[in-house]
Amino acid sequence: MAIQDYTIERVAQWLASARSAVVFTGAGMSTESGIPDFRSPGGVWSQNKPVYYDEFLRSADARFEYWRQKALAAADFERAEPNVGHQTIARWEREGRIAGVITQNIDGLHQRAGNRCVHELHGTVRWIVCVDCQAKYEPLPLLAWYREHQQVPACEECGSDRMKSATVSFGQSLPAETLEASLELARQCDLLLAIGSSLVVYPAAGLPEVARRAGAKLVIINRDPTDQDELADAVIAEPIGQVLTGIDASMRQLLR
Repeated sequence: MAIQDYTIERVAQWLASARSAVVFTGAGMSTESGIPDFRSPGGVWSQNKPVYYDEFLRSADARFEYWRQKALAAADFERAEPNVGHQTIARWEREGRIAGVITQNIDGLHQRAGNRCVHELHGTVRWIVCVDCQAKYEPLPLLAWYREHQQVPACEECGSDRMKSATVSFGQSLPAETLEASLELARQCDLLLAIGSSLVVYPAAGLPEVARRAGAKLVIINRDPTDQDELADAVIAEPIGQVLTGIDASMRQLLR
C-alpha cells in the first residue's frame, strides 16, 4: 500500500469515528471549480493592487477601481459550479459526519452543493450591500449596469455610490459573530480537516491551531506546504477532489 493510500485510510478512520468533525476551507477548495486562487499567477491580485477598505470609503476613484476589478473577477464566479470535493463535504454534513464548514471562500459553492451550516469568514459575493444604509442587492444586474455604463452603481435606497460586495475587504474587520461561531466550532471539534488553505491569513488561519490546542486531530489537505504542517496529524498534498473522494470511499468501506 502506498504511503498516500495509507494516510487516506487513516483519515477515513478518524472521520468515521469522530464525535464532531469540522471542515475548514480556503481558495484551493474552489480552484477545481475554475475559480483561481487570488494569490497565484494569473489571479486577480497578481495583476491588480487590492483596494483597501479605507480607500474605498473615502475615494470615488478607489470605488471605481474596486468595481473594475470586481467586474474582471465576476466571470469566474458566475460560471463556477460545485466540484466533487464540495459535493462530498455536503454529503458528509447531510449524513451527520461533520458539524459544519468554516470557509475563507466568498463564492458560495458550499451552499450550492448543499451545505447548510457554513460560516463565511470573509463574506460572500452573492450579495452587494450599501455601506451607508445596508440595503442588499443581487449582484448580476449591478454588474451588468457597471459594464454598460462604466460607472459605479448607486444605491436605490439612499443614493450612495459606496456599494460593494458583502465580502471582507483588505483592512476591514471580519464579522464578529461569524468569527466567534467559527471559534466555537473549532474549540468543540475532535477532528478538523483544513482543505485548500495556505494557512497564512489571520485570524482565519488561527482556527486550526485553536482546534489542535483543544485536543482535536488536524488534517491538512493542500497542494503546497503550509506553516502548520508540523502541527498536523496528517498532511496530504494531492488534488483535493481526488483526496476527498478517496477518504469518502475508504470511510464507506469501514462502515459496511
